[in-house]
Order: sequence, then structure tokens, then C-alpha cells
Amino acid sequence: MNWKRFALHYLEMVVAMFAGMLLLGLITGRWDLGPELGYLVMATNMSIGMAAVMLLRGHSWPRTLEMCAAMYAPALVAFPLFWAGALDEHGLMMVTHVIMFPLMLAVMLFRREEYAHAHAHH
Repeated sequence: MNWKRFALHYLEMVVAMFAGMLLLGLITGRWDLGPELGYLVMATNMSIGMAAVMLLRGHSWPRTLEMCAAMYAPALVAFPLFWAGALDEHGLMMVTHVIMFPLMLAVMLFRREEYAHAHAHH
């Protein structure tokens, strides 16, 4: 397996996520949505950036959507903790982000052949 290519794929997706979060956040960041909806909008912004890069790099829709799901899955853990009072708004954002990055890595490791080789540019 080409671990260098694998690591580069991970880095590309993280950069694309942050680009989506920052660029689309200029629009959506002006709305006071509350912590839960705010997280979901941010996860969507990150997913749009990451999906654009993945699709341009030749990944399939199923693999792209699978990776986007990793942006939303942390809410399944963090939202109930927030609703129970175990997390405040800052803790909600911290926990979701701490879960998100290893979850992305887990998806990539599960599909390591997908991420360990170069994809065609379209």
C-alpha cells in the first residue's frame, strides 16, 4: 500500500473541508442558528468542499457520500450529551471535531485501496 499517497489523500480532504467551512461560512456564519443547527450547517459546508475535491479527483458518489457521512456522524454522540447537559456549546463543537477526524481516517482505512492510489483528474 502506498502510505504516502494515503496520507496525501487525507490531507487533501482536510484542506478541502476547511476551505468549504471558511468560504461557505462567510455566508452561513451570519445566521444565529443555535448550536445543533449551527454544527449541521458547518458539517454541510465542510462536506461540500470535501465532496467537490473527491469528485474532481475521480472518487465515486458512494465513496464521496460515505466520507461526507463522517461529518455528520459525530452528532449522534455529541447531541445527546449536549441535550443531557454534559456538554456546553463549546464542548459540543470540540467533541464533534475530535470525533470527526479519526472517523474520517477510519473510513479511509476501511477503504484503504480507494485512498492509497492516485485518482484521475477530470
